[in-house]
Amino acid sequence: MKMQLRVLKKARKFLLLFFLLPLLFLNALLQGGFVSWFLFYSFLPFILYYVALSFYPLENLKVTRELTKNVFQVGDPIKVILTVRKSNFLPLFYFLIEENYSNNIHTTDQQKYTKELILTGFKKECSFDYTIYKLPRGEYCFNSLTIKVGDPLGIFESKRMFTIMNKFVVYPQYSELYYRPLEHQNNQGSSISSHHFQRDISMAVGIREYQSGDRFSWINWKASAKRNKMMTKEFEELQSNDLFVIMDCAQNGLLESIVSFTASFLHTVLKKGIQVGLLTNNKKRDSFPIRGGEGHFQKLLHHLAKIEANNNSPIEMVIEKNLSFIQQNVSYILITTHLSKNLIEKANFIKNRKASFTLFVIKAESMVVSESEKSLISIANARGVRTIIVREGNFNAAFTGGDLR
Repeated sequence: MKMQLRVLKKARKFLLLFFLLPLLFLNALLQGGFVSWFLFYSFLPFILYYVALSFYPLENLKVTRELTKNVFQVGDPIKVILTVRKSNFLPLFYFLIEENYSNNIHTTDQQKYTKELILTGFKKECSFDYTIYKLPRGEYCFNSLTIKVGDPLGIFESKRMFTIMNKFVVYPQYSELYYRPLEHQNNQGSSISSHHFQRDISMAVGIREYQSGDRFSWINWKASAKRNKMMTKEFEELQSNDLFVIMDCAQNGLLESIVSFTASFLHTVLKKGIQVGLLTNNKKRDSFPIRGGEGHFQKLLHHLAKIEANNNSPIEMVIEKNLSFIQQNVSYILITTHLSKNLIEKANFIKNRKASFTLFVIKAESMVVSESEKSLISIANARGVRTIIVREGNFNAAFTGGDLR
């Protein structure tokens, strides 16, 4: 129904336009004189222009959208450049360009950037740019844009949608922290060490049954043939400082702080050559193996940019259901906002399997640590589960003892 009304409205304008031309011609024939013929010949170019404009092939327009880059960080201005190139020199009075944003951009109060009017005239190519500020972290997409053309009198108007996909990512805010290796107890529990152990494959000290994940080169074929089952070499353990980070994505107002601290922590330790893995408590429970290098950091950062608080399961339940990720002689880091007795018990269970465990509890600057939380922190520290309070805006305090205010 709406489409029919638009067609009738457009047809009415054209009928009015082409009715005026013969009317002016008859008036000039009957009355004669300079004024009558002047009106007719003055109006004739407009008629010819509208006819040409009605057949103008908008689909032949070359429209491009360019971004200065595809990766941004929270707080970075995002500059967008739109360019329209005509296929011929027919003058167009204006281009009205309207951006069709994806829903997640629309929710960020960017409505003032959706339309732009460009007076084109005889120019074959025209462009304009605009800047989006303060876009929160996430993955965004420009889907398409609509271009309208028309005449100065508003009689004729035509529009067409152009599908132009541009994807970009806004990474969470992160910075390099003042990092020092976290202290933890060694296997005997009697002294403090800042490192873990890894195998020295140059020196075998024994043999054991084959386990999933063992390298092919570790197999002791002689012992395997003798015992009629796969046996691998047992190596001497040397120091290692691999880390595995678990990030709690509980639905609360501190998710952005958790993401920012996690990104800063990963950036800092990976820059120091430490290998890191990641498990996030989102709906999919995404897990990344322990790796190192800038490429691994970019992969983790891209994941943190898209993560949402879409899982209501307590973090301790997630840990219990994912015990398969536990490896011996690896430091485990849990970043959360909630501290409970059950969580401390799960952390202590992992610690007792030859792995250290550190809890970072994120708090807002104005939040007070309750007496019950202080009691839980004392219990956790007594069991060897180091627990540190980290305040928003003061992430460096995580490695200087935390803030128990």
